[in-house]
Amino acid sequence: MDLSIIVPLLNESESLNELHNWIKSVMEEHHFKYEIIFINDGSTDNSWELIQSLAQESIAVKGINFKKNYGKSQALHAGFIEAQGDVVITMDADLQDNPEEIPELFKLIKEESYDLVSGWKKKRYDSVLFKNLPSKLFNKAARWTSGLKLHDFNCGLKAYRLEVVKSIDVNGEMHRYIPVLAKQAGFNKIDEKVVKHQARKYGKTKFGAERFINGFLDLVTLWFFARFGKRPMHLFGAIGVLMFFVGFLSAIWIGASKLYKLWNGLPNILVVDNPWFYIALSSMIIGVQMFLAGFLGELLLRTKRQHKRYQISEKI
Repeated sequence: MDLSIIVPLLNESESLNELHNWIKSVMEEHHFKYEIIFINDGSTDNSWELIQSLAQESIAVKGINFKKNYGKSQALHAGFIEAQGDVVITMDADLQDNPEEIPELFKLIKEESYDLVSGWKKKRYDSVLFKNLPSKLFNKAARWTSGLKLHDFNCGLKAYRLEVVKSIDVNGEMHRYIPVLAKQAGFNKIDEKVVKHQARKYGKTKFGAERFINGFLDLVTLWFFARFGKRPMHLFGAIGVLMFFVGFLSAIWIGASKLYKLWNGLPNILVVDNPWFYIALSSMIIGVQMFLAGFLGELLLRTKRQHKRYQISEKI
């Protein structure tokens, strides 16, 4: 099979038939062997019924129905598991991603041997204040922390080699930074392609203001795991040991100062009345706690078990 096209969606019933027909037209024009995997992420409209109808009409259509809304990352994760095509395409269901970009993306993966090609919506039709500006800030921060020179990390239209999607674990809300996850998994041939961005035709965006905060926190998480994810003791243990020794040496200095003053009959105060005593004590306690945090992190990595992140009620 040439292509697996993964389409996560939430309440996009108005656009599904049009999107399917558009993809089908492009696939037939270029004689691709393909599958379309729709992941219904807990829609409350009749999106799942439409997917079932499309699956009855075409063997190329597959569907996964979540019991409730788990988020785009979980939907992509489920789609990646099901994908069988040599090249995997992800795109949104709101008709803002153009299926006519797929053949060129396919060519970049198959003929030029890229691991991942991310779309770049150079000309956008979104709100400047609520989408364009925050996206530019996040993309700049992602470039700085990851070293990837991409302009649009969060573009829904991407192409991957099958091996890539089978090797990465998209969880939480990490769909924004899939190229970073791919790089961390050892796939370094990553590039971007300018793609057409369509104005939203139906409905409204499903992402609110909270995505700004979530996006920043996810970026911090990615940076941390890239640096210390495999060895948390290198961060927490080092900080803990440093703080403990600073506190320990301070306590020795306080005690030695007290003994010196007593020996020489100099005015002195009780150790517990000295504010530096509590600073030294707090430093040692926090140092021990930081060391234990690193130790527990190492234990968790060694005993990590897979857990079920979402429930699928039906597949077709």
